[in-house]
Amino acid sequence: MEKTNHSEVTEFIILGFFELPEMQLLLFLVFLIIYLMSLTGNLLIILTVCSDSHLHSPMFFFLINLSFLEICYVTVTVPKLLAVLIAQNKTISFLHCMIQMYVFLACIDVEFYLLTAMAYDRYVAICNPLRYTTIMNRKVCIILAIVSWTIAFLNPVPHVTLISQSSFCSSVEINHFFCDMTALISLSCSEIYVIETINYIEGPLVGFTPFILTILSYVYIISAILKIHSAKGRQKTFSTCSSHLTVVLLFYGTSFGVYFRPKPVYSRDLNKVFTVVYITAIPVLNPLIYSLRNKELKESLWKATRKAQSWVFFQDQ
Repeated sequence: MEKTNHSEVTEFIILGFFELPEMQLLLFLVFLIIYLMSLTGNLLIILTVCSDSHLHSPMFFFLINLSFLEICYVTVTVPKLLAVLIAQNKTISFLHCMIQMYVFLACIDVEFYLLTAMAYDRYVAICNPLRYTTIMNRKVCIILAIVSWTIAFLNPVPHVTLISQSSFCSSVEINHFFCDMTALISLSCSEIYVIETINYIEGPLVGFTPFILTILSYVYIISAILKIHSAKGRQKTFSTCSSHLTVVLLFYGTSFGVYFRPKPVYSRDLNKVFTVVYITAIPVLNPLIYSLRNKELKESLWKATRKAQSWVFFQDQ
């Protein structure tokens, strides 16, 4: 196959869900609704937490970061997918493709670290409640957030740099609905040994280390909860971390399905399905999970909704 140097490649073609030509309009409507729901839900959480002083705690500080991250997830991928579905605008510039891949990979890493920081917050709150405010003070929370975002945005630099300098075969069609790293690697005619080596070394550090730390946090949390004598006390304590645990299981289940599947069972179509859940469903479900399972946030959202309704009513008078 004829090779084309990366400097000669000015754009790629995103195939999207080309296997379903008769469902393009339906898919457009589905993803548009999901996108709007995700933006609305996460923005509502950010505004509610920021406006209610009772929610100015470490747990909700990290939740704001998580909600902002979910907005980044969908904004970096879904608008282009909508253009592909409704306008058949399938081309994406080389630079835009690299930026999209970089930001998406960075967002994945941020979520690994943020969920770990949130697990540590729950561990301190449940296992060391008397020192909670001392340990999880404002300075510590800000440092954890800054470190999470900084390291996460540095991690993808080697991957994106190597892929951007690769030579690509004559085909520039990306069999995905965004510039996914695995899809771009499959188009490369260059040696991918270095990229694979970095993945094998960095993968356990980025993915499994936060996962293990999160698991360890919950081992101690569950152990502490089981020591509580009353069933009501155990239920009340567990309810403070049930939202986070649900999000952790959802995130790790889909992310491992996308990026840590063995090659023999790798399927591009299956990869698309996992990635759809990963990119669109999680940003929609996270606000619902936290708002429905967290009593404080649910009450604040309800108060904010009633205030908004009252304001609209008086404006109409």
